[in-house]
Amino acid sequence: MQKGSRGESVPESVNKPILLGLITALVIGVVAPLITPHVTHPSMIYHIVLHIASLTIAVFLSIVSALAYSRSTGARLMFMTLGFMALATVEFLYLLNATGMVDVFDISALGIELPHVILLVMLAMFGLGVLKVNR
Repeated sequence: MQKGSRGESVPESVNKPILLGLITALVIGVVAPLITPHVTHPSMIYHIVLHIASLTIAVFLSIVSALAYSRSTGARLMFMTLGFMALATVEFLYLLNATGMVDVFDISALGIELPHVILLVMLAMFGLGVLKVNR
């Protein structure tokens, strides 16, 4: 057992390949109803598979960073976790857009799309996580 930053016992980390397999199965299980109408469409299936792979990696990195944050509660890890969660949100929105479930979310008054705003938030979180100075 490891000791956390607060002195309490922290269980050993989970096996990451098993966690990746579970997350992959979960993501595919959740998005399968969205992609089944597009399986026979030869040009869109590759685009959709690309978004599923990106969503899977983003969810995996979100969970791994959240587990790391729970072990050692630092501001840098919190910002990185929030950045990965924003990336997973954007990838899910892009997957919905690629499958035709929803149209692009745009903020009409400004002429920008919601995924771009979330990507900017993601970059800000990663920037804060990298540039944060520990004292």
